[in-house]
Amino acid sequence: AWASNLFLTSGLAMILFTVQLGKVPSQVTASHMMLDYINNYFSLFTVYVALALEYSGILHGSYVIAMIVAKLSRKPIESNEPPRSLTQNIFFWLRCAMSLALLGFALAVTLEALFQGQTTMWEGVPPAVAIILFFVLMSVVGMLEGMQIAFFAVTKMTKDEQGDHYFAKKTCHLLFKGKGHNLPSFMIGRQLCVTLCFFIIARVTTLNVETGTGQNIFGVSDPIQNFFNTGLMGAFVTTILGSIAWQLVASAFPIAILSNPLTFILLWFCLLLEWTGIVAGAWVVA
Repeated sequence: AWASNLFLTSGLAMILFTVQLGKVPSQVTASHMMLDYINNYFSLFTVYVALALEYSGILHGSYVIAMIVAKLSRKPIESNEPPRSLTQNIFFWLRCAMSLALLGFALAVTLEALFQGQTTMWEGVPPAVAIILFFVLMSVVGMLEGMQIAFFAVTKMTKDEQGDHYFAKKTCHLLFKGKGHNLPSFMIGRQLCVTLCFFIIARVTTLNVETGTGQNIFGVSDPIQNFFNTGLMGAFVTTILGSIAWQLVASAFPIAILSNPLTFILLWFCLLLEWTGIVAGAWVVA
């Protein structure tokens, strides 16, 4: 019974299955053979789909967050793209406004459900703890997403370009020491950690409101409440605040990410997860 609860009821079995077959093998292969990995039509198709989603503007709020971080740090974001024309600027900022409005609404719906205890969070967990857990896990996922971008960016830098910050040096030394196996090992441990965090975040943010009882969030109609119950609101918030925004910041300031002591700690933790061998099957698949 205890084994069934540990691996099946808790969702651990699904997490391990997803990580070892659906995520990690591709990342390990790509970390060793970057150009060969994208030399196929499916990669090209994926790029076009991603560009179409970006063009829609629903996630443009992440650009605004990256710009705010750049302003606060007083470091401009370098870009190889030509300056936008007036028409392009208007179109860009309209999409940013739309994305921020959607983000604000989705966050309001999610927080309201958390305060009211109307999510699929495990019974007995107080709403305040659930909210704290939500933001803490989003920050951890964001750091891991940013670390992945920063680590691949730093592979193209010389030692002088990697800076002289204490933790940046220690992180680079740990990441690239030996024959370079720590980078794919980090990818495995990172993916396991991210998947686990997302699993918990999904439990925290997925709404569980019974329609027809008059308890709908903000008094919306039953069809809209059923849409809220799909969990898309929480997924949208997490995508921007817990993933894309951190990736954009890391792509603009990789050395700043490497200089964060938390980066070094999370790198060690991910390497430790991989060392346990709990997802060692990913190496065989890769």
